[in-house]
Amino acid sequence: MASEFDLIERFFRPLGEGPGVTLGIGDDTAILDMSPGCQLLATVDTLVAGVHFPDTATPADIGYKSLVVNLSDIAAMGGTPRWATLALTLPAPDDAWLSAFAEGLAGACRRFGVSLVGGDTTRGPLTITIQLLGEVSRGMAVRRDGAHPGDALYVTGTLGDAGLGLACEQGRLQVSEAASDFCRERLHRPQPRLAVGQALQGVATAAIDISDGLLADLGHILEKSGLGAEVRLDALPLSASLSDAMAAGCADWHLPLAAGDDYELLFAVPPGREAGIARIADETGCAITRIGHLTGEAGTRVLDAAGRPWAYTRNGYDHFRSEDR
Repeated sequence: MASEFDLIERFFRPLGEGPGVTLGIGDDTAILDMSPGCQLLATVDTLVAGVHFPDTATPADIGYKSLVVNLSDIAAMGGTPRWATLALTLPAPDDAWLSAFAEGLAGACRRFGVSLVGGDTTRGPLTITIQLLGEVSRGMAVRRDGAHPGDALYVTGTLGDAGLGLACEQGRLQVSEAASDFCRERLHRPQPRLAVGQALQGVATAAIDISDGLLADLGHILEKSGLGAEVRLDALPLSASLSDAMAAGCADWHLPLAAGDDYELLFAVPPGREAGIARIADETGCAITRIGHLTGEAGTRVLDAAGRPWAYTRNGYDHFRSEDR
C-alpha cells in the first residue's frame, strides 16, 4: 500500500513549480516571494463528500472545483491567485481516484496560474481543504464594507444553473438532456471571474462571490456596509436552460435567488462609475447585468416586474440547516 509520502510524490509534487516559489512541496513549509507593492490575500474552503459535491461527481470534477471555489473568493477581492496548499483526507489510497483528482486539480492550476506548494494527507471520510494565497496591489482590494445608498447592484454571468444541475442529479427535477448537461457542467466546473474582479479595482465599492445564493451573499454586503437593497426579479440574468425549466413549471425563482454554487460575482458600483461596466464586460467577455440598487433602509426587498414586493421563503444555503438543500 502506498504511503502518505508516496502519494504526495506521485500525484502532487508536479504541481508545485511556478513564479514566486523559492521552496515548494517537500520541506516543512514553503518559501514564497511576494510581488513588490502587493498585499497578501488568503482564503480557505473545505469540500465534504455528500455535502459540497454529490456522489455522482467525478474525481476530476472534484479536483477542479476544489480550487475554483477558492479562486472565486480571490476574484471577489480583485486579486490574482498565486499559491495553494491542499489538505486531503481519504478513506483509503485509490490510485485511479487520485490520478483523476490530481488531473482535475492540475488543469485548474495550469489554467489559472496557481502553484501547489504544500499540504497534508490523512485517512478518514473524503474531505478536501484548499488554502489559496493571492496578491492585490496595496490598498486596491475590493471589500464588502465600502458600498453606499444609491449604488447599483450587478452580477456576472447567469444565476441558478448550478442549483438546477444539482436538482437534476438528485432526481428532484426533470429537464431536457441538453439543459441537464449544461447545468451539471455549471455545477461541477464553475468559472471564477478573475478578470472581472481585477477590472473592478477602483470601480466597485463592494463585492462578493455568490456561493451560498444571491440573497444570502448580498446579505453579507448589506451587513458589512449597513445598508438595504432592492432586487428586481425581471432583471435577474437566466440561462436559456433555466428559463425553459421555469416556463415549463419545473423550477422557480428560488433557484437564481437562493440555490448557490454559482460562483458569479455580485458587486456595487456608484452612479459616477456605471459607464465603465459595459467596457469591462466587453474586455473580459463576461456578461454583466444590473439587478437592482442599494438603499439606506435595512433589509432586502425583491420586486416583481410590476414593482410589487415578491415574498421569498429562502435566502440561501446554510451548512447547519439541512432543509436548505
